[in-house]
Amino acid sequence: MTAQEVMEISPVVPVIALERAEDALPLAEALLAGGVGVMEITLRTDAGLDAIKSVSDALPEMAVGAGTVVNGYECRKAVDYGAQFIFSPGISQELIESAEDETIALIPGVATASEVMLAQNSGLHYCKLFPATVAGGTAALKAFSGPFASMRFCPTGGVTPENMHAFLSLPNVLCVGGSWIVPKPAIRAGDFAAVTRLCREALGTIGDQ
Repeated sequence: MTAQEVMEISPVVPVIALERAEDALPLAEALLAGGVGVMEITLRTDAGLDAIKSVSDALPEMAVGAGTVVNGYECRKAVDYGAQFIFSPGISQELIESAEDETIALIPGVATASEVMLAQNSGLHYCKLFPATVAGGTAALKAFSGPFASMRFCPTGGVTPENMHAFLSLPNVLCVGGSWIVPKPAIRAGDFAAVTRLCREALGTIGDQ
């Protein structure tokens, strides 16, 4: 799977920090029922790797990857546990080389022109703008479109149902990342139907634009 393929699966990529690995599979099924076929399970919690493995092993129709990957070790572990792609909040030569060695799609985080240049010059044309609203939001993305015409972005960090349409309207934005469609209280309560509903609502409003 290439970074482009990952970013074209769904206009909304759920950013997920799970407290319990056993929640991963019912959550994945709820996302699919809501029309979202991709999930970024972050490594911010101890359950992250096991959660990725459970989805990878049991639900091949879901594209599952690791988020918050910050070094080569985490990249290798993510691959070992079945991740099909990795998102990072930043970019480094170590991470670029590790992703190449593991032959896994890397979607690095960028926030400045210099970081976009590093990605572009390393052959990485699909990036996460992070933290999106702090890093300049739509104004930054419009500015990047001139000198970096080949680059495409997934803004993440501060994206909400209220501002996602402004991001998605930009030609260099393929998708947005957000956690609002996977609220922790609903997951803790086992209310996966709420996740399906939020996915359908988000995709429905995008379709209306």
